[in-house]
Amino acid sequence: MNQIKYKNAVVDGVSIAYREVGVPSKPTILLLHGYPSSSHQYRKVLNHLGSEFHLIAPDYPGFGNSDFPSPDIYEYTFDNIAHTMQSFIKLKGLDSYAIMMQDYGAPIGFRIATANPEKVTAIITQNGNAYEEGMGEAWSGIKEFWKNRNESTEKALLPAFTLEGLKWQYTHGTRNPENINPDTWHLDYLRMSRPNAHKVNLDLWYDYQSNLKLYPKWQQYLRDNQPPTLVVWGKNDEYFPESGAEAFKKDIKKIDYNIYNTGHFALEENGDEIISKIRDFMNAL
Repeated sequence: MNQIKYKNAVVDGVSIAYREVGVPSKPTILLLHGYPSSSHQYRKVLNHLGSEFHLIAPDYPGFGNSDFPSPDIYEYTFDNIAHTMQSFIKLKGLDSYAIMMQDYGAPIGFRIATANPEKVTAIITQNGNAYEEGMGEAWSGIKEFWKNRNESTEKALLPAFTLEGLKWQYTHGTRNPENINPDTWHLDYLRMSRPNAHKVNLDLWYDYQSNLKLYPKWQQYLRDNQPPTLVVWGKNDEYFPESGAEAFKKDIKKIDYNIYNTGHFALEENGDEIISKIRDFMNAL
């Protein structure tokens, strides 16, 4: 088994931490993490597929072990984070890669894919949404925040940043919460406790509405380019329920479609099955 390397690269003045394993001559998968996590969420994929593929998992600015520039210096929007990730891809010299996306990884990944369709060999989506019908009940409070951002609507969202709120992200919808490693939400809580972390994450939640406006563009990309697509989805996700997975079938003619009886972070409870699917899917390209 190849040794995972824990690296850093300065991208547009920001130190981006990333995990890399495998040799670049093998098919590359760019692993894009979700909220409130980091490249840590892909540790099982990196451990089990590193000898077969070239895997790169970056942490976004403000997440994981990357720099956390002040919001006065760095604009925390999906457009800007995607721009940073595109600069990272260029710095790494990646000319051909599959994108695995989860949660925030989808709006970042689809911005990358629509800008570079000729470079993207495949899409792997694990609860990475691109359809309005995939927006679940958990968005209700955030939608009120979108309508009117003020002290009251911000305060209503703050419980999500507590230790219990972060634990919910990982354990809700799982078959057995005891299957989920508590290090996950404890690591996220440490990062969420840093100065400016609440503001930055509220800014990103507010900016998430920009993604919905781009959904038609991303769907057109799927229709026009027909990237090989693997869906591995936790059906009990309150943010992105199974309807979001089902919607991909409208635009992708050939889709490897897999639904699991788990929650938002499906890799935590169904890692073995999902990793096996990724292996078979990538080997069939």
